[in-house]
Amino acid sequence: MNILLVENEKPAISGLSRLLKKIDIAINIVGTTESVEATINWIQSNPSPDLIFMDIQLDDGLCFEIFETIKLDVPIIFTTAYDQYMLSAFKVNSVDYLLKPIEEIPLMNAIEKFKTIHYQKAISNNLFSQLSKELNIGFKSRFLIKVGVHYKSIPTNEIACFYILDRAIFVRTFSDQDYSLDYSLDYLQKTIDPDQFFRINRNCIININAISDILSYSSSRLNIKLNSKKPIDDLTVSKDKVSSFKKWIDK
Repeated sequence: MNILLVENEKPAISGLSRLLKKIDIAINIVGTTESVEATINWIQSNPSPDLIFMDIQLDDGLCFEIFETIKLDVPIIFTTAYDQYMLSAFKVNSVDYLLKPIEEIPLMNAIEKFKTIHYQKAISNNLFSQLSKELNIGFKSRFLIKVGVHYKSIPTNEIACFYILDRAIFVRTFSDQDYSLDYSLDYLQKTIDPDQFFRINRNCIININAISDILSYSSSRLNIKLNSKKPIDDLTVSKDKVSSFKKWIDK
């Protein structure tokens, strides 16, 4: 289990780390941060942990600013000396709310609660995904496209990307042919295999097999290069999608 600790007091980090290892030797603390800004940067630059322990009052503000800045789907166990933030904590993806000083039994119960809720959910999602693949439920295998007075069937695995240009939707094949589609990207995103395709921003969905290079665009952005001789505008991964994109690539 990979865990990120968000805590601005070094004694608290040491104490919590010691208790976590005592409870479960399989726990791996993958990082520690002490501020809102550092936490945002860490989350955008690293694979998502399984669980985050998060203090509420950090060096540069309250931790809830993190949720206002980026999309964060990772389960959270809040650790704080104050109980007045409990309602705010449970408005986001909170598993539990532990008051400092953290004691072993409440911490153990919070870990077990996380495992029960989120591991069962993960198992259910994996089973559904596997069944969907085996039964070919919901994933389109080809698209019927009109070319002048003719119709052409294009297999989905021959599509490099779907993109928006001048408010119209286009499909680009691996042979660098472009065809217009009558579907929206929102619809396409729901009907194509998410293991093969990823929506990097609001204007483009790419095929993993079409990626030729991934470039660091800034400290928290990525730029994608495709196996195509014709350029496509705006192949930058949206800031709020960087973490999930890295996870998608690293499967």
